[in-house]
Amino acid sequence: MQYVYIVVIGLHVMAGVFWAGTTITLARDPDIRAERFIQPQMGAAGMVFLTGALLWYFFHGAYFGSMEMVLALGILAAFAAAGVLGAMVRAPSRRLAGANAETETQLRARMATGERIAAWLLVVTVLCMAVARMV
Repeated sequence: MQYVYIVVIGLHVMAGVFWAGTTITLARDPDIRAERFIQPQMGAAGMVFLTGALLWYFFHGAYFGSMEMVLALGILAAFAAAGVLGAMVRAPSRRLAGANAETETQLRARMATGERIAAWLLVVTVLCMAVARMV
């Protein structure tokens, strides 16, 4: 069973690093085309949620102490980040194809704002995971 834990933790960490890393990078440099990364970002988010749910089941179960409260805050921030990416990056990226220059500029500004908001939410998520054992 320990091998299952190792694989699930590894997938959770790798998907989370990709998701947070690309989001923070895109938030800092809006000239990078965010529409090229939104599908892999959302796929990584899905993997994070799936493996995170398994980890919760394996290690926390029905117990809900102070550690779980901090982790729950991180989970809420991660769900919010995924929602922001879906609403402010995925939706505008679909409208880029037939957009004129002015509309494209507005859509890209909205996408950059979405990446910035999601990046801060993912920073909160990572901090919650880092400090959860200390509370």
